[in-house]
Amino acid sequence: MNVIHNKEIGTKQKALAINLDPKIYGSFAEIGAGQDVAANFFKAGASSGTIAKTMSAYDMVFSDAIYGAQESRRYVSEPRLISMLEHEYGLLIERLTSQRGDKTTFFAFSNTMSALNYHKTNDGHGWMGVRFQLEPNGPFNDVVLHVKLLDNDNVLQQQAVGILGVNLIYACFYYPEIPPVFLLSLMDNLSRDAIQIDMIRFEGPNFTKVDNRLMSLHLVKYGFSDAALFGPDGKNQQPSEVLYKKHIVVIRGRFRPIINVHLDMLNTGVKQFVAEPDVDRKNLVVIAELTLQALKERNAGESAEIDEKDFLERVDILCSLGQTVLISNFHEYYKLVAYLSGITKLKIGMVLGYPNLEYIFTEEHYNNLPGGILESFATLFSRKVKLFIYPTLRDGVIWNCLRFYPPPHLIDLYRYLIANNKIEDIRHYNEGNLHVQTDKVLNMIKQNEDGWEQYVPADVAAMIKDRCLFGFSCVNDGLVAGTE
Repeated sequence: MNVIHNKEIGTKQKALAINLDPKIYGSFAEIGAGQDVAANFFKAGASSGTIAKTMSAYDMVFSDAIYGAQESRRYVSEPRLISMLEHEYGLLIERLTSQRGDKTTFFAFSNTMSALNYHKTNDGHGWMGVRFQLEPNGPFNDVVLHVKLLDNDNVLQQQAVGILGVNLIYACFYYPEIPPVFLLSLMDNLSRDAIQIDMIRFEGPNFTKVDNRLMSLHLVKYGFSDAALFGPDGKNQQPSEVLYKKHIVVIRGRFRPIINVHLDMLNTGVKQFVAEPDVDRKNLVVIAELTLQALKERNAGESAEIDEKDFLERVDILCSLGQTVLISNFHEYYKLVAYLSGITKLKIGMVLGYPNLEYIFTEEHYNNLPGGILESFATLFSRKVKLFIYPTLRDGVIWNCLRFYPPPHLIDLYRYLIANNKIEDIRHYNEGNLHVQTDKVLNMIKQNEDGWEQYVPADVAAMIKDRCLFGFSCVNDGLVAGTE
């Protein structure tokens, strides 16, 4: 199997290579703006060697008759895509296995896309996937992704979908053994200004060693998307599907590891947020956010390359506590707010430690913006957003909003935000937690110092010990874990 990523190979060359491979044979089912995928294979030549069938159930009545009616009545959705894959792959196996199953690896490609409409009042996006075999008569695998179409022209968006579809099918058959190469190849002959891939999932017997949480990380790390999301079960989720028309509470941190202070921040912050008169507690999603910058930090002020094992250790603990995790490239809070506000129009709560309040009011962080701090605040505070500030203990003094004094020329701005209910102190916090620092707890864990367990939730302490996380030295049968 070829695992060398040739960035120079063009879309037509990829389509032709598949067409000329006698083992690869399948069908295409495309809804909406995805018609260019099959077209690329036809235009490449020798398409009869690959294409068993192409179709487009464009009308909703026809689509429901073929693939079944969806409860949500949403045709550009993952459930619709999965029903398409199941139906089309099932037909291939039913109708062609007896004739050519012993020498063919079958695939079904499907997409359901919404490109820019005539009035340009919508956001182009869609779902795309392949169900495929890697050996004749073998089991099938699935690769499913969600794409955002960014071009400001309907035709350009359709062309981008066509290229991405060819890249996806080619990667399934030529790059399945190395997922990072698989991912990188998806953007061949595409600009990152044209598309974003914000969700991808690998499933099947040939992908049992693929951790889809790492794939979420790679999407953000490679710049394919600004953010990626997965749930408490560790499964990748499409952010708009989960957060659309939801109230959102976000807590950002390194979570290395998560300690009692983090849970107290989150619990007290959420409690105050749901007490707001314009918040429906039944329609709330709580998110723990990890930024790329936070993942690179080993200790305060120190940066390194992202350690995938370290990343999974943090995520395992967050998921075990029932947290939905967002990985983002939003170092500045206003960028995170802009992203979330593009998904939901409902109120958003940001739970921050007091040092982050100081950071937000430090003007040098906005030197790259023409409007400086005012431009960032226009994004951060013009939406339905409220900051909940958790206090900090310094030299025996508890610092909170009442003690915060920004530079003199920003005092009136700060008072305006307080008076208009944009910033609020977290009340009823556990004062006993304030003297605990994450880095201190981490060092205690690494050195097996007595008493570190009291600073972290009981379930977290058990996971750290059982799985030797964050440098904790496990001793089993007289051997230190990792020395065998």
